[in-house]
Amino acid sequence: MASSGVSVSPDCVSIFNELKLGKDLKWIVYMISDNGKEIVVETSEKKSDAPEEEQWNKFREYLLNSKTKNKAGKEGPGARYAVYDVEYDAAAGSYGEGIRNKITFLSWIPDNLAPWPKMVYSSSKDAIKRALTGVAVDIQANDEADIEYEAVLATVSKGRF
Repeated sequence: MASSGVSVSPDCVSIFNELKLGKDLKWIVYMISDNGKEIVVETSEKKSDAPEEEQWNKFREYLLNSKTKNKAGKEGPGARYAVYDVEYDAAAGSYGEGIRNKITFLSWIPDNLAPWPKMVYSSSKDAIKRALTGVAVDIQANDEADIEYEAVLATVSKGRF
């Protein structure tokens, strides 16, 4: 349980393991339940034949359109945790060329989020990160530029794309 008192649903770990081991899932979005007590699976998406950037943009739009209720129950911009299986073509170098995959944890806590959900999401992040064993990259995103495809790809590939 996180210092915020928010626990992680066992379903969060189960679906993460499906992504990690089965490789059928492309991404998972997690949210804190409306009662503020548990991190739960909100949605997931299977891999498709669409180009990587197109799949990322669909995921990005989902995050940008998410909503979160503040302490008074008013809906506003949404925070989320997510896991995305980033695929990229490694540039020539010490690692050679070829397709690489990195399981990436993303904490989406927009700057314009109300104070209460911002505090709860920030203080609960470690709980879900500890529960999801096998994440290669951790990205903290606070504005739209942080979740642009090129920015994420540069972070995940360490500039080798």
